[in-house]
Amino acid sequence: MNEYLSSLFSLDGRTAVVTGGSSGIGRGIATALARAGAATVVAARGEERIRETVDELQALGCRVAGVVGDLSNRSGIHAVAEAAAEPFGEPDILVNSAGINIRPPFPEITEDDWDATMTVNALAPFLLGQRYATGMAERGYGRLIHISSQQAHRAFVGSGVYGASKGAVESLMRSEAEAWGGTGVTSNTLVPGFVLTPLNARLQEDPAKVADLAARTMIGRNGLPSDFAGAAVFLAGAGSGYVTGHSLFVDGGLSVH
Repeated sequence: MNEYLSSLFSLDGRTAVVTGGSSGIGRGIATALARAGAATVVAARGEERIRETVDELQALGCRVAGVVGDLSNRSGIHAVAEAAAEPFGEPDILVNSAGINIRPPFPEITEDDWDATMTVNALAPFLLGQRYATGMAERGYGRLIHISSQQAHRAFVGSGVYGASKGAVESLMRSEAEAWGGTGVTSNTLVPGFVLTPLNARLQEDPAKVADLAARTMIGRNGLPSDFAGAAVFLAGAGSGYVTGHSLFVDGGLSVH
């Protein structure tokens, strides 16, 4: 990479934490950040998938570590926050990709469904961002990156509580952008379309629905985790220093078709 491109996009010397970094979009982003030079912590629930991700990236020469944790309750969130700062120090980049998607028919949504979804999808990003951004601001550099959803903007394939949680994430992003403005810390979201990940496994059981969603894009296909690499590296790097409070759609044109 030449010196000019490096000044915009290289993450050498930076540290990153990616929740949900062992599968789907999170894994795609963790891979991108690590290969761009960031010392990256993959935080997720499943030890085996974390090990697979870490081994794969270490084989490529990346500095990567794994943290097993549970974001479904407050104590678990705080524990992950502390554990993820241990391998490489306090992070410069936080990617909130961990999420759960509970979608019973709307009249059957329970209070437990609501609490579980809001805790993982909205409370964890808030608490992790609050924990890390103070240090980021003191150092004069920080990137808070959230994974949102089409459902934050419109009702789509039975949004349910998931859509409400992602709407909360986008509002949180704007609040963070305001709160940390002028400190060198930015907050933005990536908004996927329909992406072929384990989170969407149930929808993928219907080939006709998958084909219909692909046809609704302008690119002509559904998304892959690797489609988020370039956008994530951009938002994590120095070149995006004047971008904050923004929702970047990485959806093949689905949202405007």
